[in-house]
Amino acid sequence: MVETPDTKPKLGEPHPEDAGVSTHDLKAWFVREVLPLEASLVQYLRTAWRAGDDIADLRQDVYVRVFESASKRLPQSARPFVFAIARNLIIDRLRRNRIVPIEGVPDLDAIEVASDEPGPDRKTIARDELRRLRLALDRLPPRCREAVILKRVEKLSRPEIALRMGISENTVKRHLADAAHLLANMFYAEQPGAGGEE
Repeated sequence: MVETPDTKPKLGEPHPEDAGVSTHDLKAWFVREVLPLEASLVQYLRTAWRAGDDIADLRQDVYVRVFESASKRLPQSARPFVFAIARNLIIDRLRRNRIVPIEGVPDLDAIEVASDEPGPDRKTIARDELRRLRLALDRLPPRCREAVILKRVEKLSRPEIALRMGISENTVKRHLADAAHLLANMFYAEQPGAGGEE
């Protein structure tokens, strides 16, 4: 009878794949540093993610990623580490779902945690431009707006847009050109000193 070696790490021994964090130390750190952040994390997830029924799943996914990442090396500060992972997870889900809603986050500050973010003035300008774009899109004729969103947000080609909208490619081309013209008029007419009329 051949004995097989026990490859499962014992309590207090480091994982073979990590840089020396033992299972015991990792669990202790998680309970001591991460779990007390749960209320703040859930509040953050509710603010940053619209689908309230996904919050428990999101929280669990954050915990899994935190645990896996910390198994390689414990971070010096748990709070920024956890919230950076939560932010990245939300961004990943938005990308994976191909959802790029202009109103994806009710408060854009809620999703920004990292310290190397642009300054408040750039955030304010970007938010203002995003609001102006949303208002301009809302003012477009419905078919033009639909064509623009399919082209610029969902990244569909003209043939795909034509198929989705049930129109010809030439009509799609016309809707996109009309939308570009209308948007340009809306934006440049609103510029101070532009002197344009609507």
